[in-house]
Amino acid sequence: MNAPSTLPLAVSVGDPAGIGPDVILKSWSTRDATGVPPFYVIADPEQLRARADAMKLDVSLRPCEADNAAGLFRDALPVVPLEAKFTAAIGAPDTANATGIIESIDRAVGDAMAGRAGAVVTAPIAKKPLYEAGFRYPGHTEYLAALAEEHTGQAVRPVMMLAGPKLRAVPVTIHIPLRDVFDALTTGLIVETCRIVHDDLARRFGIARPRLAVAGLNPHAGEGGALGHEDDDVVLPAVEQLCAFGIDARGPLPADTMFHDRARAGYDAAICMYHDQALIPAKALGFDDSVNVTLGLPFIRTSPDHGTAFDLAGTGKALPDSFIAALKMAAGMAAHSRRAKAA
Repeated sequence: MNAPSTLPLAVSVGDPAGIGPDVILKSWSTRDATGVPPFYVIADPEQLRARADAMKLDVSLRPCEADNAAGLFRDALPVVPLEAKFTAAIGAPDTANATGIIESIDRAVGDAMAGRAGAVVTAPIAKKPLYEAGFRYPGHTEYLAALAEEHTGQAVRPVMMLAGPKLRAVPVTIHIPLRDVFDALTTGLIVETCRIVHDDLARRFGIARPRLAVAGLNPHAGEGGALGHEDDDVVLPAVEQLCAFGIDARGPLPADTMFHDRARAGYDAAICMYHDQALIPAKALGFDDSVNVTLGLPFIRTSPDHGTAFDLAGTGKALPDSFIAALKMAAGMAAHSRRAKAA
């Protein structure tokens, strides 16, 4: 097994019909210029070879196991072969690929939990073909949480964070209709989310005393009750509890004044009440280089902040910037985790 300081990153290939293979191949091809950390991809080598040829990329692929991947990375892209085989159709999602897509995720998580990989970096998946094949989880994040429970025997509460050079933003409620947010949002949910964010910022990002800015739910954070009582009745008690726990939290703050340059200088993460309140500013401030990070897991997981983009697959037009940022962030988080554990 590799020494902890040299563990490579385990990359799940995502949907092979999308741009996951494209950005993986491009990231390895630009390794000297971008300084990406060593990684290996769990994939069908024949499908990767066909995609590299389609994009006219001169990429050497080397089948391997996780234990010797780091030593191969300099000269070839290490590929841990899947048992499943993928269809070769570019840009055409196929339920027949579901088995391999899930196998890649399973094995990446298994490698991270077994200490063979320093972190998991996931390429994008498309939910519809997985659902059609019987996948019963709402999405990637929920499946990763289930795998974590399977490995540890303990339930976890995953928290989504969009992290870019200018902003870290966390939605407390995520993929639910806006009309359902008012019922789903509770003081306990806000407190639990913020505690997970606080702990992971300290342990995996090296921020000694994380500062959390908690957004209000209503315009102007409720305007003293004139625009809704949820901020006083739900959000404010959560902030008070967090402060009682010794966490540096402020709020509820009007969301429309939280994201300009001076405001962002005053906190390390913005805690937002619903999906778009977090993701709109995160993507506006870092569309090409933001990273989707899952906090609260017993392993590190990052992902590029984009989807499968089937229409771009194989064209060479997909930018690898967000995937490269995900690789670098995962390596940085792994390094902070090692230092925190040693301390």
